[in-house]
Amino acid sequence: KEVPGLAVAVWMFICLYTSVDGYPNGKVKEACTSMIPCHGGSPQLVPVHTITVNGTRFKPGDRIEVHLFGPDFEGFFLQARDAEHLDSPAVGSFALADRKISQVLSCGHIKNSAASQTSKVKKKHIKVYWIAPEDAPKHVQFLATVVKKYKIFWVKIPGPIVSQSNALPLTTPLHPTSEAISTSHPISYLSKPFNASGCGSTKFCIRNPSSCDPQSASCFFLSFQQKNSSVLIEMSGPSEGYLAFALSRDQWMGSGDDAYLCVNENHHVHISTAYLEGRSPPVMDSENPLEDVSWRLVDGVLQCSFQRSIHLSTYKGRFNLDGSYYIFLADGEASEDGQLHKHHRQPLITNGKYNVTGLPQDIGGSRSPRYIKAHGALMFVAWITTASTGVIVARFFKPVWSQSFLFGKEMWFQVHRMFMLTTVMLTGISFVLPFIYRGGWSQQAGFHPYLGCTVMALTVFQPLMAGCRPSRHAPRRQLFNWLHWSTGTTVRILAVVTMFLGMDLPALNLPDPWDTYTMTGFVAWHVGTDVLLEIHSYWLVRKVEVIEEDRVQILQSLTSAEAEGRLFKQIVLTVYACGNAVFLIAFLAAISQI
Repeated sequence: KEVPGLAVAVWMFICLYTSVDGYPNGKVKEACTSMIPCHGGSPQLVPVHTITVNGTRFKPGDRIEVHLFGPDFEGFFLQARDAEHLDSPAVGSFALADRKISQVLSCGHIKNSAASQTSKVKKKHIKVYWIAPEDAPKHVQFLATVVKKYKIFWVKIPGPIVSQSNALPLTTPLHPTSEAISTSHPISYLSKPFNASGCGSTKFCIRNPSSCDPQSASCFFLSFQQKNSSVLIEMSGPSEGYLAFALSRDQWMGSGDDAYLCVNENHHVHISTAYLEGRSPPVMDSENPLEDVSWRLVDGVLQCSFQRSIHLSTYKGRFNLDGSYYIFLADGEASEDGQLHKHHRQPLITNGKYNVTGLPQDIGGSRSPRYIKAHGALMFVAWITTASTGVIVARFFKPVWSQSFLFGKEMWFQVHRMFMLTTVMLTGISFVLPFIYRGGWSQQAGFHPYLGCTVMALTVFQPLMAGCRPSRHAPRRQLFNWLHWSTGTTVRILAVVTMFLGMDLPALNLPDPWDTYTMTGFVAWHVGTDVLLEIHSYWLVRKVEVIEEDRVQILQSLTSAEAEGRLFKQIVLTVYACGNAVFLIAFLAAISQI
């Protein structure tokens, strides 16, 4: 029994994206029959490559030398079939002349019944050997699919017909025609942009930002309108690469989702279906079930419209449109030949499952999951407000509040402890949220999770170390003070760096460059306040003088000098807290909008 994975690995070009890896997508058997690569698009109609053989007669067990040549091409797929029944399975087997550029694979249960390339390296000529089987038909024709580039390919290029030695001549050879291998429906051009009339009353709409006008250059729009047994789908948004939406049974993209793509291929929009598995690129369908396809590309806004039946039982992977699904809406870049690049930001995801053929609604969505929003919000609260304020209180308000007590302890200490324990609590809650959302460790977040774990560890270590602090006059108190200060300073710096990295991750993706400027503004605000209070403290220390006159020493105590600055420090702390509140509100407002 053949291993399906082998066929997948060999039949690389069928589902090639930006690498030469095959995908275990279950479409290999179908592709072996249709010989149509899963690239989407339509094949070229006039072949420019040629198949030749070194003989036209054979008997079982004979080897026939087969050549495929022409202008540079990246991939190929070669089979021999019954010339009188070209839709029948492949016959015979192939042997290789050069294993570096070609390899054999098995379609169905017929071993080595096809030949393909080993890599995307450009080639002009392929040579293989076809071995006639014992049960060979009387007439055999060679067929080839050739891929020049991802979207430029020819399907079932007809080659020579070879016949058994005792066979009568074939009078009406059956060659594939352009009609037989057409893979798409006629496409028309939209004369005007879409509009939102009927949203919520006669059609189901998704808009981002909410209630935006689809004629706007910044509006992402997706609508579904039932028409008898089919659904009219309209999709538009600011993209010169591609727009896509997918129906999913969960909130994770890539779990066998039903996807629809509008791709700009050198100023011509191709509309196709695909399905998504894991984090692999979309697997394009070899057959397109869409009808009444039309598109428009004006001023950077891509629009496409098409219809599909509510039920598509004959198309594997297509969902029935009368079910309830999460809906994803994504955009990204595409190369001139239609190859898709990974979307640079998180797709828009509906907040629940919806039936697009049910009650018409006009909804929005979010580009950031709720767990990730909460993670970012709690981290901002912890490190922009509570941690920074607690540090300033401990650093500059010890002399000011040393004579005031709260619950039996000095006020500065109680306030400092309250802020820092709140920081630990918020950081701990925030820390677990991405793991709950992801269900484990994320490999796609760069250094952010590693730094986040370091911040969490140091955040827990700080109060544990504080709980073991020596008494005020103990010999090790100076060592404790230094460790406590250095650990706190390190974790604050790491927390800010981690937030800088996290703001641009796709799962949160705050508006750029606004997020960087705002975070930089907060750092400058905090450092500026710190410097101002340091200068003020230095000025107070300078007031401590020893004046010797007539051997009478006058000493103005440091405590008295600090008390004189009480009002100034309280004003600075109030202004600082208000500034922090402004930064925090700005961040939370931005998070709520994504």
